Amino acid sequence: MYPDFILGSQLNIPRPLPPVTGVLKISTQHRFRYYQNVCTQSYSTVWWDWSRWEQEIDWMALNGINLPLAFNGQEALWQEVYLSLGLNQTDIDQFFTGPAFLAWNRMGNLFQWGGPLPQSWHTKQLYLQFKILDRMRALGMMPVLPAFSGNVPQAITRLFPKANVTKLNPWSHFNCSYSCAYVLDPRDPLFQHIGALFLSQLVKQFGTDHIYNTDTFNEMTPASPDPAYLSAVSRSVFAAMTSVDPQAIWLMQGWLFVHDVDFWKPAQIQALLHGVPIGRMIVLDLFAESTPAFSSTQSFYGQPFIWCMLHNFGGNSGLFGTVESINLGPFEALRYPNSTLVGLGMAPEGIEQNPVVYELMSELAWRKEPVNLGKWVSLYATRRYGNATENLAKAWKHLFQSVYNCTVPHYKNHNRSPLVHRPSLHMPTEVWYDPRDLYEAWKLLYNAAQPLVSVETFRHDLVDVTRQALQLLTAEYYREIRDAFQSQNLSELLMAGGVLVYDLLPELDRLLSSESHFLLGSWLERAHSLALTEQEAQQYDLNARNQITLWGPEGNILDYASKEWGGLVEDYYSQRWSLFVNTLVECLDRGRPFRQEDFNKAVFQVEKGFVFNQRKYPSKPQGDTYDIANRIFLKYYPQALKRLN
Repeated sequence: MYPDFILGSQLNIPRPLPPVTGVLKISTQHRFRYYQNVCTQSYSTVWWDWSRWEQEIDWMALNGINLPLAFNGQEALWQEVYLSLGLNQTDIDQFFTGPAFLAWNRMGNLFQWGGPLPQSWHTKQLYLQFKILDRMRALGMMPVLPAFSGNVPQAITRLFPKANVTKLNPWSHFNCSYSCAYVLDPRDPLFQHIGALFLSQLVKQFGTDHIYNTDTFNEMTPASPDPAYLSAVSRSVFAAMTSVDPQAIWLMQGWLFVHDVDFWKPAQIQALLHGVPIGRMIVLDLFAESTPAFSSTQSFYGQPFIWCMLHNFGGNSGLFGTVESINLGPFEALRYPNSTLVGLGMAPEGIEQNPVVYELMSELAWRKEPVNLGKWVSLYATRRYGNATENLAKAWKHLFQSVYNCTVPHYKNHNRSPLVHRPSLHMPTEVWYDPRDLYEAWKLLYNAAQPLVSVETFRHDLVDVTRQALQLLTAEYYREIRDAFQSQNLSELLMAGGVLVYDLLPELDRLLSSESHFLLGSWLERAHSLALTEQEAQQYDLNARNQITLWGPEGNILDYASKEWGGLVEDYYSQRWSLFVNTLVECLDRGRPFRQEDFNKAVFQVEKGFVFNQRKYPSKPQGDTYDIANRIFLKYYPQALKRLN
């Protein structure tokens, strides 16, 4: 079954249901089936209401998930803790970020950006968390709750001047206006006090299943590489948990070990892990499908671990997968000498994209050996569309041997297409797969489209594969634009730039706007729906727009959470490309060089203009998907083939 929340419904169930003879029992060898990433809370679920959460939790149950993160509502509890310590509301308002950036506030990367949090936010999120926890537990899940990592408001230094608080270096491309967080040393008695205050409040309000997540050094360099220091840190973090809950188990993301390999050598990793008794910590091998850490740490030096597929960064659009790696990896981890594997997990930074990858990964927890990928994806096509047409299975086989089978070592799925990045003359255009396979799948889906376009799952996938084809063609037109400028061929520049700006991108926007799962308006409408006042609505609108574009006040993490959505293509990406092409034409016309720095200043005004334009975008599909897809295919499929030769 494919409910709406995994990108389309297809509930064409045979009547009567096929008979089952005897007892069919399937068990899993994995104690835990984990789900989510601390970033998912900002990139995907931030604006969800209870109805959307209920659907997701039901999907988790249908797929055997029993260990999900449950992070909503924690800021309301932190506010109470900080007020009880003597901080005032201004101190707290200068600490919490806005809703779309809370993941990085919780990890000590950011403060204040997009904030402050309205009191209505706290009330709504607490109410939501109670319902989330009830539903998860009713379905046999063990919700993972947050614990204290040491990240504190600056005002702590005023109230507790003798506390051992360190001001960190800037995070990512931010300066100290919004980063350079303050971290309380876990060995300081105040750490134990604050950690216990928070966890007591948490358990009192939410109950507990005894598993807590905190990430002490997420993308931050510890104060010292001394193993004794690192052991003391993890020992203290764990002590703060067990002082409240003697049965506490610490769930830690293992991202730090692959993010900063220069710092985290074997001695440092072992010291941090062994500060906690063996078996009382579970490490998420977060990016195991690409950069597994278990094999370079002797199975995390004896601590239990969960093999996780990260898959997606930022919730970006674009077809992507590593199906061979995820099909084999969990079984290799099981066979590893003295393996401490206790589960499989899915830890994407953002969801609501590439449902096939998550279907495969969740199913592997119930398999005793890898699947035959060709056979599996053929059956997937039949299930997804309720139709066994051979061409649909062929289309998916082409996708599985190309765009869904990235084998480039350590590849991070950031959607590197020029389409979704600020234009320059030095943009990468390479892809990890043969475009012929993608175009063939596009043709096969197009040929099957007329009778199937009313099936929601098919309509979604037709749009998604067509979008991917136009993404590839955007890279081709970009190359022509760049080459024409560099060879000073004005007519070719005008031709390629004109097609891209005045036809291809507008057609893409029309296509995306015709399908309910590709609408900027839905993202913004959900954000607005959580507001109680016009001021809150404007704040949430800015949060929602900024995160998917500039990601910070100055484009600090520009285009990281890139989406290809109807409305966003027209008013954001197309406007940038139009300015780029016009600037190149003007440079050629006047005999001037193209200066990237000058262009960046000009295009930043376009980008900022989108973030602040307050324009309303449709949250319901506009136009006929088949008519638009048909027009695009007839126009651009021949162009795609021509450019392959």
